[in-house]
Amino acid sequence: MQHTSVSLIPLEAADREQFILDNQRAFWYGAMQEFGMLDDHLDSQGEIISRKTIEACLDAPDSEAYRIICDGQKVGGVILKIDQATNHNELEILFTAPEVHSRGIGYGAWQAVEALHPETKVWETFTPYFEKRNIHFYLNKCGFRIVEFFTTQHPLDLPPQNGEEQDGPDEMFRFVKVME
Repeated sequence: MQHTSVSLIPLEAADREQFILDNQRAFWYGAMQEFGMLDDHLDSQGEIISRKTIEACLDAPDSEAYRIICDGQKVGGVILKIDQATNHNELEILFTAPEVHSRGIGYGAWQAVEALHPETKVWETFTPYFEKRNIHFYLNKCGFRIVEFFTTQHPLDLPPQNGEEQDGPDEMFRFVKVME
C-alpha cells in the first residue's frame, strides 16, 4: 500500500528524546528480525545503534534532522549531513516505525529528502550487511549503488568523535547515489 501523504518536518527540541528512542527501537527491531534474541550485534547497552551515535549525528554542525509524518502521525525520522560547499551529502539515519514497514513510507520520505535538497550532486549512506530490508530499499527502490564493503580485511576507519574512538558494525556497505 502506497501512502502519498508522507512529509518531513524539522525535529523539535521537545521531541529529541522520543526521536532517539524511536530510532533505537526501529534498528533493534531489524536486528531481532534477522538474528533473534541471541544477537551479538548489540552493544554493551543492548542497542544496535547507540544513543551516543544518534546524538553525535543530531549535534553535528552540518546536520539536519526531520520527523517523517504520515497521515498526521510521527512514523520515523531522518538525519542528513549537508555539505553546502561540495553538495556531496550524507543520509546519516533513516528509520520508520516497525508497524508501518512495507507501506511506501520510507520511499516517500526519501523522495521528500531529495526534493528538499535538489542541489545535491551525490548522496552517500551506510548500512550493516545484515539489514537486508535496507539493502533492498537503497538499491532497488532509491537508486543507490553499493560502492564499498567494509569487513575485517577492509575496515571502516571512523574518525574519533569527542576524543573517543567510534565503533561501528564489523561489516557494512557504503552506498552512493549520483544525482542526474
